[in-house]
Amino acid sequence: MTAETFSFQAEVSRLLHIVTHSLYSEKEIFLRELVSNASDACEKLRWLAIAQPDLLEGDSAFAIEVRADKAAGTLTVSDNGVGMSREDMIANLGTIARSGSSAFLEQLTDRKSGDLSVIGQFGVGFYSAFMVADTVDVTSRKAGEAEAHVWRSNGSGDFTIDSAERAGHGTTVVLKIAEAQKEFLDTSRLRRIIETYSDHIAFPIRLVDAAEAEKEPETVNRASALWTRSRSDITEQQYAEFYKHVAGAWDEPWATLHARVEGKVEYTLLLFVPTEKPFDLFNPERRHHLKLYVKRVFITDEAEGLVPGWLRFLRGVVDSEDLPLNVSREMLQNEPLLRHMRGQIVKRVLTELEKKATDDAAGFATFWENFGAVVKEGLYEDHENAPRLLKLARFRSTAGDDLTGLEDYVGRMKPGQDAIYYLTAEDAGTAAKSPHLEGFRAKGVEVLLLTDPVDDFWLSVRSDFDGKPLRSVTRGGADLSKIEGGEDTPADTPQDGDMAVLVAAMKQALDGQVKDVRRSDRLAESPVCLVADDNDMDMRLERMLKAHKQVGAASKRILEINPKHPLIRRLVERVATTKVDETIEEAARLLYDQALIVEGETPADPAAFSRRMADFMVKGLV
Repeated sequence: MTAETFSFQAEVSRLLHIVTHSLYSEKEIFLRELVSNASDACEKLRWLAIAQPDLLEGDSAFAIEVRADKAAGTLTVSDNGVGMSREDMIANLGTIARSGSSAFLEQLTDRKSGDLSVIGQFGVGFYSAFMVADTVDVTSRKAGEAEAHVWRSNGSGDFTIDSAERAGHGTTVVLKIAEAQKEFLDTSRLRRIIETYSDHIAFPIRLVDAAEAEKEPETVNRASALWTRSRSDITEQQYAEFYKHVAGAWDEPWATLHARVEGKVEYTLLLFVPTEKPFDLFNPERRHHLKLYVKRVFITDEAEGLVPGWLRFLRGVVDSEDLPLNVSREMLQNEPLLRHMRGQIVKRVLTELEKKATDDAAGFATFWENFGAVVKEGLYEDHENAPRLLKLARFRSTAGDDLTGLEDYVGRMKPGQDAIYYLTAEDAGTAAKSPHLEGFRAKGVEVLLLTDPVDDFWLSVRSDFDGKPLRSVTRGGADLSKIEGGEDTPADTPQDGDMAVLVAAMKQALDGQVKDVRRSDRLAESPVCLVADDNDMDMRLERMLKAHKQVGAASKRILEINPKHPLIRRLVERVATTKVDETIEEAARLLYDQALIVEGETPADPAAFSRRMADFMVKGLV
């Protein structure tokens, strides 16, 4: 077969350009990535061979070999794993097949430090080989197939694929080491790299010096699954490197949970909470990334029932002693043992998070900034654990810049305050400017500022905390009169009787557009605001559902007017001295449209709003 030439996918070409034309401080991580890929290939074949033993071809002693040949100037990493077909090579080595490649490239381009280990987060670690190699050859034969192929590239924009010979299944990667990178042909240097980054790999990693081929290959790593070892035998660095391996991550783990569970079900967990947000955290599929093992044999990383969607930021492994080795994905969906494990995993993770929240408040605040929006999905979905999650939850509030918990909020409640008040908005800046907060600020009442889309949903099913109702400041039932403190009412504030005339006039002018018009205790500076009736849907939730065509016509709102505002006082004076006229009606419509705009909505008739605004400006200038 004649070698065929292919062009790299555009993202790969861009990636290779960044790799080969930048200076990076940790070039040694290329070996970590190649060894990790070899380990994955061995794990995959070991799993496939449970159902298809013939794939092993009598070779079940999985191992990885790293061979340095100073005379030839090559470094070879080979394995007897699952291997690749010609089509696999095109898909895996010529394309960034995983979603998020564009986000990855932007992040890599923007990084100021030379830490290329970020590429592991996106499953494209193979390309780090071009940091140290002029050319890379990949010879592979897929298990179960007779034909082998060789992939070859110098990283300049294209690659070739040709037929090849290989005695058994697996993959051999040969790097022609660049002149300036000859240190990576030194076996002592290679040994240190393997011991640092790959000691946890569950298969033997054998180091060979081609100049001493007669010597027995040295097994450099311990070749035991890290999670099977005692915690006292594992260093923090080993935990960190295993996290990077199993998660394909570049950051350090923020929390590590390593435990062996015995009893009704026996299993071992080694779970990590990342420091940084994974790029696919908000993928609509909400898949977790825990790897399920049975008796140290990798089964799947798609066991949907292993953890709930709101814990999808977890990384790590769960190794069961009780599940059958030949368990299928279909069986896992209905496996009672898996459901039991799920419940126990959730409880252990919550216990760890509660401990972190107590012992490391600052670190927990950073965790919450990264993952709080995901954890809060559990408030809506997980009835059993919602009370614990609500205690863990942290929020922005009007009390300051720091995040606060509900227990701390309750401890700061004002005399006479019987509810926990909150405001949902698109972002904290928008929330802080809302007119609904004015009366609460005047009274010194703290309001939680909730800006995640999920907030509107969990609030619909969690109505209280510690016996205190959670109440939106945009609902009509927010009564501030019982709360001590606040400003005195100005002497020129209109009396109830005078206000009643204006309220009646505005109701008539806005008939069919609002549910009611009434005086407000929540406003201090703004003339008007819109609120939802107590029995109606919260305003932001309705907007969100309407945007997704989940609700029909919008509910009519209540227009509250501020009797202390100069404009409202002038309108009261006008209706007291003259009959209700066109000016009052136009003012009512103008104020209603203004209230809509403040809520982020568009007036029903923007042209009419513009005309009214111009007319009022003209009258004001006369």
